[in-house]
Amino acid sequence: MAPRKISLALQGGGSHGAFQWGVIERLLEEDDLEIAALTGASAGAMNAVVLAEGLIEGKAAAAAKLEAWWRAVSGADSRNIFGDSSIWTAAFNPDWLRNTPAFGWMQTWASTMSPYDFNPFNLNPLHDVLEKAVNFKALRERSPMQLFISATAVKTSESKIFRREEITARHVMASACLPQMFQAVEIDGVPYWDGGFLANPPLWPLFYEHTPDDILLISLNPFHRPEVPRTPAEIIDRLNEITFNAPLVAELRAIGFVQKLLDQGMLTESARGRYRRMLVHAITADGRLNDLSMASKSNTDWTFLSDLRQRGRLAADAWLKTNLASVEVASTLDLTAPFQ
Repeated sequence: MAPRKISLALQGGGSHGAFQWGVIERLLEEDDLEIAALTGASAGAMNAVVLAEGLIEGKAAAAAKLEAWWRAVSGADSRNIFGDSSIWTAAFNPDWLRNTPAFGWMQTWASTMSPYDFNPFNLNPLHDVLEKAVNFKALRERSPMQLFISATAVKTSESKIFRREEITARHVMASACLPQMFQAVEIDGVPYWDGGFLANPPLWPLFYEHTPDDILLISLNPFHRPEVPRTPAEIIDRLNEITFNAPLVAELRAIGFVQKLLDQGMLTESARGRYRRMLVHAITADGRLNDLSMASKSNTDWTFLSDLRQRGRLAADAWLKTNLASVEVASTLDLTAPFQ
C-alpha cells in the first residue's frame, strides 16, 4: 500500500525551529507517511531546504542532515543567527532579568539603533553555516521535492515566493531577515525582509501546484495564552506572536471559507474546477512552547535545542497516534473554531 502523502508547512520562529526538527524527525520514521512538498518561512525555510536536500538520498539521510544542521547552528559563532546581536547577549536571556527596568531601558536603547549602524559590514554567520550544511546545487537540480519559501518585498509590501529551482543560501537569508537586526537582503536588485511578516508560512502555493491535498502545519508561535501579559517583556512577546501568526490565521480563514462554499454548493461548476478541497492538520506550539519567551528564540545552546527536539518528537508521536488515519480522508484541524 502506498504511503499517505502530505505537504509540510513550516512556520518561522528562530531557534524554536528545533521543535520542528523533532517533529520532522519523528515523521520520517513513519513508513505510512511521505513528505511530498514543503513550504516555509524564516527558520521554517531553513528546515525546509535542509530536509529537501537530505531527501534526495532518502529519509535516513534527511534525518542525519537535519541533526547536522542544528549541531552546526549550535556550534557556530551564532550570536546573529536567529536575530540576536551584540546588543542582546546571553546575560539578557533569563526571564527574571527581562522584567526589570534595566532590561526595558536596554530594549528602548536598542530600538533606536539600525543594523546599518551597528553592523555596517552586514556580517551574518548564518550564510556560511548554510553554505556548508546544504548543497544548494544538488537541491535545485536533483531534488524531486516541491519547495516554496517566502520573503517580504520591502518596497512594495508584497510576499515573494521562491521555488526550489532558484533557491540559494541568499534566498534563505532573505526569508530570515529580521530588519531590526540585519540589512535587507537584495536579490536581483530587490530588497527583502523576513518572509514571516506576510506569509508565515505561505500556504497558497500549495493550492495551485500539483501537491498533496493534505497540509500538515507545524507552528512555532502559540495561538492561545491563558493569561493577559502585564510586564513590558510579556507584552512585547505576545505582540510578536500575534503579529507573526496573523498572516497564517488569514490564510487558514480563506481555506475555511472556500471549503464552506464547496460544502454548501455555492460555487458554479466552472468556479468549482478552479478550487481544491484542502485537508488541513496541525501540530501547534500551544501547550508545548508556551513556557518560552521571545528571547529564547535566539538561544542556540545545544541542551536547549535538544529539549526542543524532544518536545517536537513527543508532539509528532501524539499527532500520529490520533490523526494519521485521517490523512487523505478528512481535515483534523477545525478551520472555523480557533480562527473566527
